[in-house]
This record gives sequence, structure tokens and C-alpha cells, in this order.
Amino acid sequence: MSDEKQFINDRKDSIDSYQKNGKFIESKNEFLRQSVLANYSYNFEWLGRPIIQYPQDIVAMQELIWAIKPDLIIETGIARGGSLVFSASMLAMLDMCEAIEKGESFDPSFSNRKILGIDIDIRKHNRDAIESHPMSSRIMMIEGSSISDDTINQVKEYSSNYKKILVCLDSNHTHDHVLAELEAYAPLTSVDSYCVVFDTLVEDMPDNYYPNRPWGPGNNPKSAVLEYLQTNDSFEIDKFIENKLLITVAPDGYLKRIK
Repeated sequence: MSDEKQFINDRKDSIDSYQKNGKFIESKNEFLRQSVLANYSYNFEWLGRPIIQYPQDIVAMQELIWAIKPDLIIETGIARGGSLVFSASMLAMLDMCEAIEKGESFDPSFSNRKILGIDIDIRKHNRDAIESHPMSSRIMMIEGSSISDDTINQVKEYSSNYKKILVCLDSNHTHDHVLAELEAYAPLTSVDSYCVVFDTLVEDMPDNYYPNRPWGPGNNPKSAVLEYLQTNDSFEIDKFIENKLLITVAPDGYLKRIK
């Protein structure tokens, strides 16, 4: 066996062992509980814009983007734009790597690959910061409810020009809203690509963790995912990603399209 294959096998064995390590799992669970209370996910930036994600999920998305090499990434929920900038920078690196491999010139300001971000309220200071960012040429934005017919029709029309599509859902976290997003946007996901549903960890937190929000246990992205999968066999939960990360806001939220 080659050294590379041995490394990959050893790594898989380590990941498989985590679920049998009670102390490790309880430490992970306690960290998640405490980090939610401490607003830990608000602490990070990507290329100067706040990205409200855990570092582990950022790394996981980098791995997915490199493996899938999508032409289009659809993201619901823009907030301060860090995730859009992150996705755009990943697509820029894909363009650069492909140009190097082909021996072609690379124009960093141009790409056929795009990010389509959707938010019901794109505040002016956030829009200005996104549109003035060096990655802005790869970013398109739609302001409107992600589950309105008008927005869905715009997204479907725009996405019809792309073949490899990755979808990320991270807006309103109520069950009904996320289920409506899944029904609208998950079918746009390419086979072997992913629809990633963030903040499914709400289901696993105590009842009193979101006192000023309309979501909580039983009414959240994970409950929507589980209902959606009851009637849709085009996707399966990729537990390997979750088991590898341990620290993630998206347990049961990495959905791989299999057909």
C-alpha cells in the first residue's frame, strides 16, 4: 500500500473511532452548547468580511467546493457577506488552478462561475461592502424572500445556465421556512453535489437557548431536513463529514444528491 493510501486509511480509522469515544463526544457536545451561548460563530472573518460560521464548517465547505468544482453556488442568507466572499474566493482559486493546469492565462477579474446570494433584507452598508470587495465580480445578489414565487423563479431562471450547482441554506431557521427552501432549491443541486443546511444543531440544543428567535427544538432546520427526506430519495445525509468535523452547526445537514 502506498504511503498516501495508508495515510487516508489511517485518517478514516481515526474518524470512525470518534463515535466510540464517549469523553470526546461529550466534550464536543459541551463545547457546542457553550459556544452557542457565547456567540462563538460571530468571531471570524473571510478576506475582511464577517463570516458567521464555525471554522470547521468553513474548512468542510472548502473541501466540498474543491471536490465538486461547481459552476454556481446558491446561498440563502447573506448577513454581512462573508460567506459570499468565501465562496467567491474558492471559485477564483478553481479558475486559477484550472488555468495553470491548461497552461492558459488567468484573468482574476473574470469568471463564468458565480455565487448567487439571496436575502430578504440586504442592508445598504453590507451591500456596499460586498459590491466593493475584490471578489464582487463573481457575486450576484437577489433581495427578497427566499421562498417567494418571484425569488424562486428568478433563481431557477438564473441557474438554468449552469450544470454543476452547490446549494447552501442559511436564512430563516424555522421548520416551515427551511422546508420550503428545500422544496424550492434542493432540486437544483447537481448529482454528486451537496445541499448544505446550516444550523441544524438547533434541534440538539436546550429549549431555552433561542429565547428571542422563533425557532427551537422541534422547529428548526434539522426537523425540516428529516421531513424533506421522508418523501425525497434523491439525497442522503453524509454522516462522514459530520463525524469528521465533530464541531459543526450542521449535524445531519450535509445532504449529498445521489440521483
